[in-house]
Amino acid sequence: MSNRTLFIAGNWKMNKTASEAEKIITELKTKVSEFTGKVNIAICPAYTALDRSVKAACCSNIKIGAQDISEKASGAYTGEISAEMLLDLGVEYVIIGHSERRQYHAETDAGVSRKAKFALNAGLLPIVCVGETLEEREADRTSNVITTQIKGSLAGLSSDEILKITIAYEPVWAIGTGKTASPEQAQEVHKLIRSLLVKLYSSDIAEKIIIQYGGSVKAGNSATLMGQEDIDGALVGGASLDPEDFKQLIANAL
Repeated sequence: MSNRTLFIAGNWKMNKTASEAEKIITELKTKVSEFTGKVNIAICPAYTALDRSVKAACCSNIKIGAQDISEKASGAYTGEISAEMLLDLGVEYVIIGHSERRQYHAETDAGVSRKAKFALNAGLLPIVCVGETLEEREADRTSNVITTQIKGSLAGLSSDEILKITIAYEPVWAIGTGKTASPEQAQEVHKLIRSLLVKLYSSDIAEKIIIQYGGSVKAGNSATLMGQEDIDGALVGGASLDPEDFKQLIANAL
């Protein structure tokens, strides 16, 4: 384990209404209050639940994030949500470049970079996602794919800006499938990402950046995954929807 503080975030995807989110977060903040100062925690609900989620999380150690952001400030962009809108609600984090956005909405590394830059300029903290598909892993292309995604998704970000970014490695083949990269497989890619950060920035900066793992993380495997040298937290899907499951996942990771 490094000296980096663990950062565990829940990505609720298209689940839970605003009233359901309010209820879950109200229950969750009591359960995780004991972890204050030991781990950073965030929940990223659907846009419609953000307002009530922020209010429910008030005065707790839970931060609220959004699942995406527009790269435009305002204008004729039907269905888009701007940084100003998120900030006005009290949102602090935003997930950018999740594999589902890349797959279903054709998001590119260049687009991820633009969104990250825009979010940072507005005062939001991006969680930038990268990850390979099963076909790419089986073709022994993981290293090439991750290298391309890291370089492209972080292009143009200064040393000061990169320190505000969290990187989430999510192998696409392990998201929502029940399959999980072994701790050794995950560590190998996390180590690769950190070595790329050394080349792109410096060893000092690389040592400070939080790199999460995402992909079927649950209470039963969080300890072994978080025990790896370069894994600094998790971007959790299904297991973050249940307060007790999420609490146990965090407890085991510490």
